[in-house]
Amino acid sequence: MLTEIRIESLGAISTATAEFDRGLTVLTGETGTGKTMVVTGLQLLGGARADPNRVRSGADRAVVEGRFVTTDLDDATVARLDEILDASGAQRDEDDSVIALRSVSGNGPSRAYLGGRSVPAKSLSGFTNELLALHGQNDQLRLLRPEEQRGALDRFAVSGPACERYRTLRDAWLSARRDLSDRRNRARELAQEADRLQFALHEIDTVDPQPGEDEALVADIVRLSELDTLREAASVARAALAGAPEDTFGVGATECLGRARAALESTDDAVLRALAEQIGEALTVIVDAAGELGNYVDELPADASALDAKLARQAQLRTLTRKYAADIDGVLRWARDSRDRLSQLDVSEEGLAALERRAEQLERELAQAAVDLSKIRRKAAKKLATEVTAELSALAMAAAEFTIGVTTDRAEQDDPVALTLPSGEPARAGADGIDHVEFGFAAHRAMTVLPLAKSASGGELSRVMLAIEVVLATSGKQAVGTTMVFDEVDAGVGGRAAVQIGRRLAKLARTHQVIVVTHLPQVAAYADVHLTVHGTGRDGASGVRRLNDEERVAELARMLAGLGESDSGRAHARELLDAAQNDEI
Repeated sequence: MLTEIRIESLGAISTATAEFDRGLTVLTGETGTGKTMVVTGLQLLGGARADPNRVRSGADRAVVEGRFVTTDLDDATVARLDEILDASGAQRDEDDSVIALRSVSGNGPSRAYLGGRSVPAKSLSGFTNELLALHGQNDQLRLLRPEEQRGALDRFAVSGPACERYRTLRDAWLSARRDLSDRRNRARELAQEADRLQFALHEIDTVDPQPGEDEALVADIVRLSELDTLREAASVARAALAGAPEDTFGVGATECLGRARAALESTDDAVLRALAEQIGEALTVIVDAAGELGNYVDELPADASALDAKLARQAQLRTLTRKYAADIDGVLRWARDSRDRLSQLDVSEEGLAALERRAEQLERELAQAAVDLSKIRRKAAKKLATEVTAELSALAMAAAEFTIGVTTDRAEQDDPVALTLPSGEPARAGADGIDHVEFGFAAHRAMTVLPLAKSASGGELSRVMLAIEVVLATSGKQAVGTTMVFDEVDAGVGGRAAVQIGRRLAKLARTHQVIVVTHLPQVAAYADVHLTVHGTGRDGASGVRRLNDEERVAELARMLAGLGESDSGRAHARELLDAAQNDEI
């Protein structure tokens, strides 16, 4: 439920705050004061496109802030809202309400905030669209579109699961058909690709490179290229440490250190014996180094034949790195990826036949899902048409008839999404099914029922939309606790029909919060809360004020015929207000 809205610098409104309660709230005011700016503000909170032209002249930006509570909503809706809040990092206020805010710069950019966090406008709309159902004057025109009519029928039919199953199967069917067509059209190309991959993998497997082998070979080749130099350096170093038979250096370092340690250990002096231990440690290191140098010399090849073998191996590896990757590790990765690709390139007749069978199976399942969805819609269409017709009767259109036609959308020749139904009938598998939904209307029983776009006037269209919303809400197809906003739903209506619209809105407000912008006193009289948008006298700015009982009488008198100051006008307004408040709906 929406509890409060604050608007700054939006259209005619400079600064205004409006508080809302449960039940029916109406907004009235003179033409040009900015009544519809409240609806515009709610549309901005709902993620509508930000129009910088709406920013009040002289202001840098317009700001709309709404406070919502979720205590009246069902557990499933609250859970979805909490997921959106958690994903956005948004926080509830201390009173468990949530603040949504949208700012629009006069230069064009807009910002959205939810629960104190900056969020994309899409995230804001994902939250508010669970709470707000907006019905502006443009929504009445959208009701004339086939997709909007189908959407209203689907809401009543609760066909969501059937629609989802149909769309999932349709996506799979189209994907399978693309794969099959691609396989047929590219059979020769794919076969050539498979041959190239097999040849390359055979070449790599024959060489059998090991991870990092190319880098290790470089080090080995450098060593073998300087074989004599390395042998001489290692031999000289070993002789210097351990001595040599040729007595090149005379006594080796190990023998000298051994003598020094023995001399120090032969004394009883603590300092000298400590130094003997240090010399012993150094001796251990030198003995180990001399041993490693000896091993190094022993492992060096006696001739250069090993170098030739290494160079030949390096040439093999370079052949691979020239063709497949910059180094051997890259070649091995390429081979792994190519094996995966090769496993997917089933160019056999068996593979093609398997794809054909899958596409055919998916087509049969999709056709059945389309028929099941169509049955749900056709059954719901009869019931919805009956209930809307009854609702129109309650809206002072007792002779009106409302129909819903659900027909199969036949596929044209060579249609890329042609689908053969179980009955053999060709149908077009559209994104939302095979059905063409059309609302029909006749203002009187004696008239021919025609498509809604050709038969309903502006006032009749307003009542048809309201009748549909009342049916959806009272049948439980609109979530209890949702805030429903109507912008001049009573356009083109007057007299007895206006009273009936007020009654139906009041009935709707029993289970939903309803906010209505109206110019009809018959509608305003049924309100639980009456707000007026009025000029403040400052630079043409407007504000919003909540009316008490006496002020409501004056406002209703003004709406009746501009008779707010006359006794007869006020008497008429009071009579209208009393009648509405005492009406047993």
